[in-house]
Amino acid sequence: MKLPLEQALAKGMAMSDEVWARHANPWSVWTRFTAAPLLVASIWSRVWLGVWAWAPIAVSILWIWLNPRLFPKPTSTKNWASKAVLGERVWLNRRRVPIPERHRGAPNLLSGIAGMGALLLIPGLWTLDVWLTLVGLLLVYAGKVWFLDRMVWLFEDMKEANQEYRSWLN
Repeated sequence: MKLPLEQALAKGMAMSDEVWARHANPWSVWTRFTAAPLLVASIWSRVWLGVWAWAPIAVSILWIWLNPRLFPKPTSTKNWASKAVLGERVWLNRRRVPIPERHRGAPNLLSGIAGMGALLLIPGLWTLDVWLTLVGLLLVYAGKVWFLDRMVWLFEDMKEANQEYRSWLN
């Protein structure tokens, strides 16, 4: 069973096996890093655009949803970016296929760091505080990138223990 927040995110993103396979394309992973700055700039654009800021916000949200679907399945998943996505799948599946104890704490801590960043980012955007926004964004990215690195490690360990996970490599 997934955790409630993970359930909500997974449902909202509608990540089927096909979408996960496409998201494992390194182009999907690396271009996904544009999502938060685009969303931040879109929200900040209310200063210039007023009510019309909803248009770039909607485009940013569409980009977040579209990105995992946009690229073809990768020709190889034997790279850091692809393994990070495959590790995320393993992490989300940890209730069905248990993961080693050494992999259980760090992802939660790193998600917490990213979450703390979001807790700074939101009021920074609300009050148009540049420094609060930048520090929040920095923490979101630091937590996420380190989380992804841990997902590579998790996938490397789990692919040997599970035939389904091993089958995701090409």
